[in-house]
Amino acid sequence: MASPGRVHDRAILDALEKMSPVSVDSSVWRITRKGRDPILGSLANGRWSPGGTVEVLYTSLERDGALAEIGFRLSLEPVWPSRIAHELHEITARTESTLHFADIPSLASCGIDTARYESFNYEATQAVAAAAHFLEYNGLLVPSARHSSHNLVVFADRVAAISLVVKQTEAVDWPAWRRRGGIK
Repeated sequence: MASPGRVHDRAILDALEKMSPVSVDSSVWRITRKGRDPILGSLANGRWSPGGTVEVLYTSLERDGALAEIGFRLSLEPVWPSRIAHELHEITARTESTLHFADIPSLASCGIDTARYESFNYEATQAVAAAAHFLEYNGLLVPSARHSSHNLVVFADRVAAISLVVKQTEAVDWPAWRRRGGIK
């Protein structure tokens, strides 16, 4: 359910209800701080996290996509954080009812300004995520704002309809990633 008092935009609800949900059965990638449970979602304010009201788990369909997402965030710091250890997890993900946005232009049907998709203005994307959660979808398959891949964003409270199993974990070597052409 949506947070108490939340009113969803009828145009967004209508657009989402016209979409045909997909099932996902794929390996996905996720980066966490070392020692953090890779299946644990977050309520933090984010592009597809509806204002802290729904716990979401962000993953990428590509290993390099996960690295680009977190690497971008780390690059915003005045000095690259060198003491924080991260782990890259490969996770088998299965969902039953996920809304798939094929590319950035497809987001426009839900009122998202695609020219500003890479910005930190999350109001429109959060409204879409909140409406998708309200309509009881498992999550969203959306274009990455930082890489040419897709991210699978899972609503963590849909555990009856999703399966997430960690296949493998490895340490992230950020200096090596940056040397290979990651964010400077």
